[in-house]
Amino acid sequence: MVTPSHQFPLGATMSLERRLALIGWAAAKYAWVIEDDYDSEFRYVGRPLAALQGIDSYRRVIYVGTFSKVLFPSLRLGYMIVPPDLIDGFTAAHLGSDMHPHVMDQAVVAEFMTDGHFARHLRRMRSLYAQRQQWLIEAATRLGDRIRLQPSDGGLHLVGWLPTDVNDYEVAKQALRHQVQVRPLSQNYLTRAPRPGILLGYAGANRDQILTGIDILDHVLPHGPKAAT
Repeated sequence: MVTPSHQFPLGATMSLERRLALIGWAAAKYAWVIEDDYDSEFRYVGRPLAALQGIDSYRRVIYVGTFSKVLFPSLRLGYMIVPPDLIDGFTAAHLGSDMHPHVMDQAVVAEFMTDGHFARHLRRMRSLYAQRQQWLIEAATRLGDRIRLQPSDGGLHLVGWLPTDVNDYEVAKQALRHQVQVRPLSQNYLTRAPRPGILLGYAGANRDQILTGIDILDHVLPHGPKAAT
């Protein structure tokens, strides 16, 4: 499985050269590539990126997506775009595992998209989330060199790099005691993380909540001289 538009957690975007190389490899090995395009709709710089599936001339990419981030999680609707020769197999597997699909929800979302409301909703949310990202970046400057936010052209979170001798698990634990949830970057590594960091989500927070969260981080992040970031 790959997330070429916005890798989690660092937010890297796969270059066109690497995308074509991956598709070529899959074709040569007769393998399948699962593309999880989980938040590509939220890109704030330039035009939206083409999906891996859209440039796959070999029909080796299985594209999966969800409405959890672009609408709301409790809708519980996902979708797949599969190569033609896999449609029957995936249809049978779906029928065998889910005999009661959410037909009404699907119909409502389909009409919502057909009438153009979905496209307008995405434009509105892009603008809102871009603003919230900017609020977070501006607010974090007060923390000085105790955290360095990594810029991102899209997504719903930023990576905050910490000084090398700071324990990101401890920072996350202390922040949670003040009802602020950040995710330690170290938990994404199989071995010891080369550098600590935290993931800061901003999509569900207004400006006052972002400022409050930064105030709490100011309180829980260690003060004084630290190793270089």
